Amino acid sequence: MPSLLSNLKSAREYLTPTLKSSAFLTRGVLTPEEFVKAGDELVYKCPTWTWEGGDPSKRKAHLPPDKQFLMTRNVPCTERVSSLENVVAVSHSEGAADGGGGDDDDGDWLVSQVLSAEEKKKHDEKEMEDEFDILDDEGEVVAEKKLAAMTLGGDDAGDEAGKESNTKSDADVAAAATDDADDDEYADMDDFEDDDIMEDEAAVTSPAVAADATTSTNDDILKVRTYDLSITYDKYYQTPRIWLMGYADDGSSRPLTGDEMMQDVISDYAHRTVTIENHPHVHGPHASIHPCQHGAVMKTIVRNLTKDQAEGEESGPTVEVYLFIFLKFVSSMIPTISYDFTMDVSASTKK
Repeated sequence: MPSLLSNLKSAREYLTPTLKSSAFLTRGVLTPEEFVKAGDELVYKCPTWTWEGGDPSKRKAHLPPDKQFLMTRNVPCTERVSSLENVVAVSHSEGAADGGGGDDDDGDWLVSQVLSAEEKKKHDEKEMEDEFDILDDEGEVVAEKKLAAMTLGGDDAGDEAGKESNTKSDADVAAAATDDADDDEYADMDDFEDDDIMEDEAAVTSPAVAADATTSTNDDILKVRTYDLSITYDKYYQTPRIWLMGYADDGSSRPLTGDEMMQDVISDYAHRTVTIENHPHVHGPHASIHPCQHGAVMKTIVRNLTKDQAEGEESGPTVEVYLFIFLKFVSSMIPTISYDFTMDVSASTKK
């Protein structure tokens, strides 16, 4: 059934006329020539991405033979999205909690932000500190300096005892200094001679010790899943389309199953927007983000960028930055796959 569906989609794309006129600003879509131009810019700014020609028998006539799709390999994925979704921070909720009133549009186009392990740790530590704040009689948090003064403060008897102890300590130090003056100025180097030093060195570098060190080093290496990501041009939807192939973290280079790859996709999109399909150029089933809404989302993002930049002195976005914006948008669906898109892109999908 998946194979039949892929064949029908391929036939539909083949029969669709190639877009000739630019509709980047009006519809958020690209012509094949604009896709190549945007891809050239991505490869130039992010050398981890490369153009691929793919299987000659599967090449598309509307694209150059050596620029059929873009590829980046061995992209790390250190954590499962399924294990992080309990700490998802929805951007507009945070804005409301801060009293922003929902005016900040930056979070609207990114559905969610998954906190990293380090951010989660800092968040938990902050909560722990807040729980153990010391309050004064009026219920206010006691400042650190005031708390230190309260802790160091004591009665006069305690101060006198401290002074007496300090006086005794000074006398002891003076007596010790007098005893040291009677000793020889320099120690005898013969006292440090060690006849077995060569044997000690041999013991340190013994094979058993070296093997243990190697094992320890290997244990410290973080094993992570990796992904190969590719971007093709979908002639039917006239937008880029991203594909993912994951590999296991056990060092075997075993391709991940569809269900395993869905562990790295936000659950709202898994098996819905993101499905398992056959790649048009690379052998084997891949996870793919369906492009049916790409044009509408990109149109909104580009329009908002144009509006924001029109208020300043900068010019609006060009075709060259299309893939940077596109990859930023896609990262909200696969937040733990750390691919490179370099440019800091911030935009809104507010209509």
